[in-house]
Amino acid sequence: MKNPFRCTRKPSVERLAFCVLRGVFHAKRKTLNAQRPSGFTLLEVLVALTITAIVLIAGLKATSSLTDNAARQRQVLLADICAQNQLIALRLARVLPGVGDSTSTCTQAGVVMQVQQSVRPTPNPSFRRVNASVSEDGVRILTLTTIVGRE
Repeated sequence: MKNPFRCTRKPSVERLAFCVLRGVFHAKRKTLNAQRPSGFTLLEVLVALTITAIVLIAGLKATSSLTDNAARQRQVLLADICAQNQLIALRLARVLPGVGDSTSTCTQAGVVMQVQQSVRPTPNPSFRRVNASVSEDGVRILTLTTIVGRE
């Protein structure tokens, strides 16, 4: 059985119209496929760059936060050493400290800190409450409190 729409050398008008339309359709399809570029569009590239920038900024903030936290931990550790030294010196003196305030300096790892010691009475006259506040450049870093008694 022959295809009635098959393009031959001497087609009828209907066959000719069909063949022309078919040829136009195939020609458009071929040109569309030939004109379709391969690769990424500008919008896709911009979206990818935006996502990459957001990820990099988040990573930078996390790194900055970790660095700041490490510096703060170092500062608190040095302040704790200074405060502990001050309170241990009071206990080693084996004398009940007098009520009042005093200030001294403490150098740890090349950092100079000020230690403000505050001695307050307690309801029991055999004990004193001692606060040691450590600051650097006027900014309080740490405060330790202990009770010192008579021996």
